[in-house]
Amino acid sequence: MTLLIIAVIVLFVVAAVRVMSIYSLSTEIRGGSKDDVVTDAESRNQATLWVLFLIAFLGFCFWQVVKYSDKILPEAASAHGPKIDNLFNVTLALISLVFVLTHIVLVYQIYKNSGRKGRKAVHFAHSNKLEMIWTIIPALALSGLIAYGLTVWNDVIYPGDKDAMVLELYSKQFDWTARYGGKDNQLGNSDFRAIGSGNDLGMVEDMKGDDDVIVKGEFHLVKDKPVLFKFRSRDVIHSAYMPHFRAQMNCVPGMETTFEFIPTITTSEMREKLNDDKFNYVLLCNKICGAAHYNMQMDIIVESQEEFNTWMAEQKTWMQTQAVSATAELK
Repeated sequence: MTLLIIAVIVLFVVAAVRVMSIYSLSTEIRGGSKDDVVTDAESRNQATLWVLFLIAFLGFCFWQVVKYSDKILPEAASAHGPKIDNLFNVTLALISLVFVLTHIVLVYQIYKNSGRKGRKAVHFAHSNKLEMIWTIIPALALSGLIAYGLTVWNDVIYPGDKDAMVLELYSKQFDWTARYGGKDNQLGNSDFRAIGSGNDLGMVEDMKGDDDVIVKGEFHLVKDKPVLFKFRSRDVIHSAYMPHFRAQMNCVPGMETTFEFIPTITTSEMREKLNDDKFNYVLLCNKICGAAHYNMQMDIIVESQEEFNTWMAEQKTWMQTQAVSATAELK
């Protein structure tokens, strides 16, 4: 049905173009027509139509903002989230103001200077005053916006909390793996040359890594506890995106990137807010990294410290996993 509708629209446009071509051709054969001359009345009608279009267009834009404003971003669930949202809203408000004013000026000029018989347009090649106005005002506005953005960025990206829980997110086509620092809160060393069966992260023999906990499918965070994320990639550039936490960071092969934030709303609390028992926070890949890019998702569970401790106690450490694998090989 969709293809049929598109085909009908295309055929209608093609037919309309052909009819206009035939009309133009017949006019030329008749030796021209006064219909080719735009009258003052037609010019005023066009100007009036532009005004009506502007009112309808801006009204439609305003309706969309009111109707879909809650769909732009989900509720922020991190300590720095409100700062990011405020920066977004300030930027959007400034852009919207310029958008509305420029369209009003454009249509006003169309209406004011609509064609009239005997009237000639005023032409001037250069104006220092206009050049200064449209250079200085945007420069000042953008400088203020950039300064504000840098302040927010520095507060968000460089918190440096020494008590932050260390958690690595390892990306590859096409899934995520999470690794906790264990009791010592330190990640063990890794080497890409050690990657193999049963060792997707390239873990090497290291005392710091013996108590590391590696999980797939979902990872857990503690409400109101800072988390220092360390991102790595095995193959191509991925992008760790956690929309509810206003966090995004590229995962680049050959280097480690970081991001730190504090979750402020548990999964159960957000489910109550949304009245959705199936809701989960989610980790996505925000780079088109290949054919199965859409599969790169991982659930995030935010809970209390007690619930987190219970979940962590059920997980096996790297050393325990290796011992189980060695026993299986002997059998």
